[in-house]
Amino acid sequence: MTKIPNVYNAEPIPEAALEAVTQLLSSADLFRYTAPENAPVSLLEQEFAEMMGTKFALAVSSCSAALFLSLKALDLPREARVLIPAFTFAAVPSAVVHAECIPVLVECNDNYRINMDDFAAKLPDADAVLISHMRGHTSDMDAIMALCDAAGIPVVEDAAHSLGTTWNGRKIGTIGKIGCFSFQSYKMINAGEGGILITDDADLVARAIIMSGAYEHMWTKHAIPTEAMERWQNLLPLYNLRLSNLSAAIIRPQLPELARRVRDGLRNHDHVAARLNTSPNLDVPAPLSAEKRAPDSIQFNLVDMNDEQVDAFAKLTAERGMKVQIFGKSVDNARAFWNWQFLGDTPELPTTRTMLMRACDVRLPARLTVEECDVIADIILGAAQSVASQSAA
Repeated sequence: MTKIPNVYNAEPIPEAALEAVTQLLSSADLFRYTAPENAPVSLLEQEFAEMMGTKFALAVSSCSAALFLSLKALDLPREARVLIPAFTFAAVPSAVVHAECIPVLVECNDNYRINMDDFAAKLPDADAVLISHMRGHTSDMDAIMALCDAAGIPVVEDAAHSLGTTWNGRKIGTIGKIGCFSFQSYKMINAGEGGILITDDADLVARAIIMSGAYEHMWTKHAIPTEAMERWQNLLPLYNLRLSNLSAAIIRPQLPELARRVRDGLRNHDHVAARLNTSPNLDVPAPLSAEKRAPDSIQFNLVDMNDEQVDAFAKLTAERGMKVQIFGKSVDNARAFWNWQFLGDTPELPTTRTMLMRACDVRLPARLTVEECDVIADIILGAAQSVASQSAA
């Protein structure tokens, strides 16, 4: 039998990145604004914008920083109401709070996507929408954009898990007014930490650039129309959320690897999904028809299991060497909305709560082979069968 794979390690960093890092360390030129032109961060922004087909990109310290700067760049009033999915990572409502806005949680269905009825009901009182494509699952962007455009409400896309995903042929992150991506180690492109935002709006990116920490005309080193930058000089606070040249040097050589990682990640996901869906107790929700995903993990629901059986399933998979995260079953899971106690009293969201108590998560990095994916599927299927057999007995 193939050895149980390590699903947490990322791919090795390309040799070209190691060479670039060595050169940077030799020069000690780590600050993005030191060089007069063509600093690694500047080149990354140009290359990423070109890859995504957008006019502008701004690399920052994390995707959370990108989300925060996006909300600030929209110039929302204090305590603006921002709709977010109730199924997301705690950093998303945190970014909203940090931007002095109020997160409004929207129900999510058992396919992990936003409930459009609840979204439409809450939209009239909203000032902005921050739609998380959580774990790479795209909500109905046609319906979301139609409602938001009609209401004049801006949309920010949290595409931390969706680099490489498309919706009706359009790249996720380019559909809303601003798109935000992550370079954290569990994402398609790995720099340990880091993020980037993209937009076609020169005024928005100008505001974000200054607030990211472009002080004393450092913004002249960005390829942004001068009039947009001059309009905001000295008018905005500096939050100092810049990306370093060292991180950019690690990221840039990985961009050409993205297409392969997307292809292999989708292969792994669909292979495991097909196997898990043979069990009556496991369900991997299908993608929406407009969605072509770029997954690096798999989510599935436990079907017809009570709480005791769910606990037994989790214990069995862990004992067999493959820990399965059940989003709602731990007291500190940062993806369970009731654990976001920094929000105060969270609303009752029964649809999302029910889903999270049965929704499972397993990483499937693109670097895994099909044989390694089969080992993972065998453990999950075996545990589900064992729990069902014990129940029947």
